[in-house]
Amino acid sequence: MIGILGGMGTQAGLDFCNKLAKLYKGKIDQKYPLFVLYNKSNIPGRPENLNKYNKVLKSLLNGCKFLEKNKCKFIVIPCNTAHYWYNDLDKKTNIPIISMPKEVYLHAEKTCKKNSKIGLLATEGTLITGVYNKFFDKKFSLINPIKSIQTNNVNKSIRLVKMGRVKEAEKAIRPAVNFLIKKSCKKIILGCTELPIAIFAYKSFQKIKKSKMFLDPNLILAISTMKKYRK
Repeated sequence: MIGILGGMGTQAGLDFCNKLAKLYKGKIDQKYPLFVLYNKSNIPGRPENLNKYNKVLKSLLNGCKFLEKNKCKFIVIPCNTAHYWYNDLDKKTNIPIISMPKEVYLHAEKTCKKNSKIGLLATEGTLITGVYNKFFDKKFSLINPIKSIQTNNVNKSIRLVKMGRVKEAEKAIRPAVNFLIKKSCKKIILGCTELPIAIFAYKSFQKIKKSKMFLDPNLILAISTMKKYRK
């Protein structure tokens, strides 16, 4: 059984579950994957609490232990910034945890030329902690938005998705996407799980799967999850 530690935010966790179901839908109920979603929405905000490392770690670890006790074989965390705590969570949990940034990097290795420019749209917490740089700096050049675009567009779009105002979020993120395209980025990582919801607002799932520009970590994680689930 798949353990999903969600609630960061709630819409992002549901988006991940929805992608699991759409990618691997069965003809009958019994053919769908077995999973437990723990929507642990009381985990302290990750970007706001980077300096309170142990407080966030304790809450994340409690969530992982809950899934472990409920007989999950492995855990996925559909939140990019939460992977700042990945190493400690992995050490203190007795079942495997799939690393979202690592899976996105492995996907990029197969689809992007070495040393190509890849844009990263994410929370300031993800940018500061370098959870993607840890992998991507080996072979690629990660490009972030300038500070004004990060504040006025990326952060705003993330907040709007959390508030359920998806149409406004889609409009808010456009200047950030255009900035990275002008910087000659061949791909753009939607490195906050709210951002695929904003970018692909009202678009069909087939268009999301076929996107040549955007790397959707939730979608990539869902594919990796099912590969492990089927082993």
